[in-house]
Amino acid sequence: MSQSRPQTILFADVSGSTRLFETKGDVEARRLIALVLGALTQVCQQHGGRVIKTIGDEIMCTFPAALNGVLAACDMQRRLARDIDFVRDSLAVRIGLHHGDALEEADGDVYGDAVNTAARMASLAKREQVVTTAATYDSLSGRAPEARSLGKARVSGKLLPIAIVDLVWQEDTSGMTMVQSSVRAAAEEGEGAAVLRLRHRGRVIELGPHSEPFSMGREPGNGLQVEADWVSRTHATIEYKRGHFTLSDRSTNGTYVRIGEDDELKLHRDELHLRKSGTISLGQGIAVNTGDAIQFDLG
Repeated sequence: MSQSRPQTILFADVSGSTRLFETKGDVEARRLIALVLGALTQVCQQHGGRVIKTIGDEIMCTFPAALNGVLAACDMQRRLARDIDFVRDSLAVRIGLHHGDALEEADGDVYGDAVNTAARMASLAKREQVVTTAATYDSLSGRAPEARSLGKARVSGKLLPIAIVDLVWQEDTSGMTMVQSSVRAAAEEGEGAAVLRLRHRGRVIELGPHSEPFSMGREPGNGLQVEADWVSRTHATIEYKRGHFTLSDRSTNGTYVRIGEDDELKLHRDELHLRKSGTISLGQGIAVNTGDAIQFDLG
């Protein structure tokens, strides 16, 4: 019979595995990934954790307490950073974790909100990074590592964005900029202060930190519809995450952006932090698209 109980869920996956298969070939890439997952399994077990499953280049673990999971995550990163074989082949992992209630099935698998949140943390993590929720970090005591605020991120099933942090696992932090000494204080500071205003054909749209991701494109279902042949159906989105309003291009023809008096940039299947004020043009350069240019200012 399944039962729900608090536990820490951790996901780790090999960063750049697609490139690994391209450069090493299928057989060697699979061997190297298996070595990484084996090393992560050892570290998991050393911290009282249990491996739930491995899928491709990803491993899922559970731990009885948040501190176990956090220390395991940091040691996983250190293990790869110290092993000359992993370093030689530029092997690294991204890790995300969260402590909360999870439903444990009779076969040992786990489901629920904590699993979904941990998976989201892993998707936000970059190479050689450990990302967790501020709530998980705030629950720690004792040997907790330093952490840096990453602002807020949306998690499926949650009404409001949640604060997230980056754990500092490196032993030498002399070259790092510590954003804060207190994650909780930074998460509360300036709550809801940022506002992004978009202006298009006389319409004014305001977005804040708690706004849903805002889409722009040719289809009527977008938050802002721009009817032009060179605009994709869902062309681009703006989302508040990690303390910034981030513009993400998803289009065929790209998105053109000018911030202040800077040169125009072309964004194509990539992201850009919006700063100060400027102009966004979907699918065409700003100079030839003045009628549908979108003005923005951040205040």
